[in-house]
Amino acid sequence: MQPEEAGAGEEAESQPLYTPILDFICPYYNIIITYKLLNESASLRLYSCSSKRAKAAALTFLPILTWLPSYPVKQYLFSDVVSGLSTGVVQLPQGLAYAMLAAVPPVYGLYSSFYPVLLYTFFGTSRHISVGTFAVISLMIGAVAVREAPDSMFYVLPANGSNVSAVLDVEARDARRVQVAVVLTTLVGIIQLALGLLRFGFVAIYLTEPLVRGFTTAAAVHVVVSQLKYLLGVKTQRFSGPLAAIYSATAVLSHIASTNVPTVIMGLVCIVFLYAVKDLNQRFKKKLPIPIPGEIIVVIVSTGVSYGLSLSEDYKVEVVGKIPTGLLPPTAPEFSLLPSLVTDSFAVAIVGFSMGISLAKTFALKHGYSVDGNQELIALGLCNFISSFFQTFAITCSMSRSLVQESTGGKTQIAGLLASLMVLLVVVAIGFVFQPLPQAIWLVAFVASVLLGLDYGLLVAISFAILSVIYRTQRC
Repeated sequence: MQPEEAGAGEEAESQPLYTPILDFICPYYNIIITYKLLNESASLRLYSCSSKRAKAAALTFLPILTWLPSYPVKQYLFSDVVSGLSTGVVQLPQGLAYAMLAAVPPVYGLYSSFYPVLLYTFFGTSRHISVGTFAVISLMIGAVAVREAPDSMFYVLPANGSNVSAVLDVEARDARRVQVAVVLTTLVGIIQLALGLLRFGFVAIYLTEPLVRGFTTAAAVHVVVSQLKYLLGVKTQRFSGPLAAIYSATAVLSHIASTNVPTVIMGLVCIVFLYAVKDLNQRFKKKLPIPIPGEIIVVIVSTGVSYGLSLSEDYKVEVVGKIPTGLLPPTAPEFSLLPSLVTDSFAVAIVGFSMGISLAKTFALKHGYSVDGNQELIALGLCNFISSFFQTFAITCSMSRSLVQESTGGKTQIAGLLASLMVLLVVVAIGFVFQPLPQAIWLVAFVASVLLGLDYGLLVAISFAILSVIYRTQRC
């Protein structure tokens, strides 16, 4: 053997023998112990990622490091401040309302509008989407919470007599539903984080626009049906599972004779006002510096009217109720609930990612930058997993808030950060102000989601989309 060849052979043998998994793990860890076979014996050797690769990994894992150091304060800050305040104004009432869809007390909607938004600022790659509570995800969580903690589990007999009918222990029921929602959120975060690390962002190609539009439209029907009882002021059982929308509508209609007239009047006035404001914002969007904040106007005025006229005491109008001041300390989820929530968590994780990545790609294309599907999965996973220890429920991006954030001139995630700080102000200081607030493939995806529920509907819609792709591919 020639000396050069011998040297080459020794050099080849001296390379560390590491498995392919190291190439995957290396971007997130700097030191890995590997085995090296030499002279028929094993010895440990330190494998270090280069500083260049470590820096690239840090920039990928924390996208904020790529743009914050060069943030153009004079050009962007004012726009981000206006956008952040406008988005925060919308995020407050939505957080309260979507908590009701999730079958948990309203304050948990505020928690879910703060922690995840704060975390997304550091880990997200989209500059324009507004993460936080979203109607579709909240409905899916509420269905699971009601299934795992139905009212029937919490009827108790009063201690002062056996002849009195059983009463519903609302506090115990709500506490249990919060536990279910938190554990479900923890699982959703783990699934999204794992899928992101395993580079499963490509699944977004199966979430076609018709599928997403059909699913979200069906979700809108579920939202309307679920809110009918609050609009009419009637009390009915909450249903989950297949045909839940039909059962809910039937239950409301069967109790329509007990409609609370003041509740209906307030609800209809708010709906008409919001529609008028939306129309004005659309017509004069080029002349208005920021959109008219119809949602927060409704919240402030209706809260004032409710408090001033004592609607809750004198007219039996249901109100938001007690909103605790301050943040809760971190606590571990009730992991004993995990086995019964695994299937639901996959559905919520996929829906949450599909909504987020579709809207993120839309804004990225419009404004000329790119988003990373895998990093978006990781970001959503971290937002859900870490926040769940602070009593939040699962989140994704909101279409309406994202449109507000983008249309009001938002340039970066700083806008979302400021919106979350507005929510924090309410939680720690002025939450009590809102206590008197009244509670007021397209066809396949749509029909399946309306009739079968959002989880089974999503499964049917995705299966149909995949089969249609396979059919077209084989046909060609």
